[in-house]
Amino acid sequence: MTRFIYLLITFFSIQIIGAQVTYKNFNSEKLGEPREIKIQLPRSYDSSDKSYPIIVVLDGDYMFEIVAGNVEYAAYWEDIPEAIVVGVNQFDKREDDTTYSQQNSLPIETGASFFDFIGQELIPYIEKTYRTEKFKVAVGHGITANFINYYLLKEIPLFNAYVSLSPDLAPDMKTFLTERLPNITTKTFYYLATSSNDVKAIKTQTEALNTAIKGIDNKSVLSTFDNFEGPSHYSLPAHAIPKALENIFFVFRPISKKEYSETIIKLDTSPVDYLTEKYETIEDLFGIKKQILINDFRAIAAAINKSKKFEYYESLGKLARKQYPNTLLGNYYLGRFFEETGEAKKAMKTYQSAYVLEEIGGITKDQVLELAEQIKADFGY
Repeated sequence: MTRFIYLLITFFSIQIIGAQVTYKNFNSEKLGEPREIKIQLPRSYDSSDKSYPIIVVLDGDYMFEIVAGNVEYAAYWEDIPEAIVVGVNQFDKREDDTTYSQQNSLPIETGASFFDFIGQELIPYIEKTYRTEKFKVAVGHGITANFINYYLLKEIPLFNAYVSLSPDLAPDMKTFLTERLPNITTKTFYYLATSSNDVKAIKTQTEALNTAIKGIDNKSVLSTFDNFEGPSHYSLPAHAIPKALENIFFVFRPISKKEYSETIIKLDTSPVDYLTEKYETIEDLFGIKKQILINDFRAIAAAINKSKKFEYYESLGKLARKQYPNTLLGNYYLGRFFEETGEAKKAMKTYQSAYVLEEIGGITKDQVLELAEQIKADFGY
């Protein structure tokens, strides 16, 4: 029953996004022929001036809809940024596109041409034609999951994140990656997945690659491995893509209960600094200047209350004023700071001045006025 519901949701997601997808015959000099690509633009593309990360999906003839639907869904709930999804249809060209030398495991002939097509033609075209950010993700399955690794071997990797699903690895690929990953200096995400019912040889290779990657000590490489119970080689992507997006864009997500309980309330340093750094990381990684979510302010305020380190309310209030200048959020937190640190008159005046500002996040004008009146009654001001 659960599987039926999942398939039904996926089906309707695909129908919804269908109208937003552009199909294009891309004339490639590298391939010497046209290649069909699919492009899904974010919902907000035509109504904003924002720029977006790029997600390139190989095996686009069957993988594109899975990725595009999940991107659309997760972005709707702000768990990941909106993104431009580009699918490359490979149809009966898959083996030609992924050809590599049996001597050195590197792309040759039509494989080398396809490698250049992605890096020298397709990506530049997308960047020139659409508003894009620097962050790029590559997605592959089976032999194309092996292929995306070649871009990681470049001196300057083409992509910032790699989603390698049930990879059918070239003989030397594990060695290539274990030699390359320790030397990566830019933040790079690597998601790897297999399953209990995967092709046996592929499952063995994937588990061995995961073991090798886990032995690498490089804080610039953020790797995640999933071994799903049940899916076959061909059904694995439907299970793995949501997890891959979740792991790659984890810092973009609103503060979760897990992040709050396992990280924030255990901080020895300022939780406000943690919040600031979280959003600075989002901008540094994805090129997106994201406004701090009201719920994230709430999470930090809850941590301050729990720890009783009320002095942090001052910096939280100043940050809230900067982020939401026309609302009473900043004054509310500054009022809490003054009230909890023994400056009752300042607290009262700060609450009173908040009355003319807009309500936000469940904090009302009546609430701040009541706080001011309570202080006035308690101290006789």
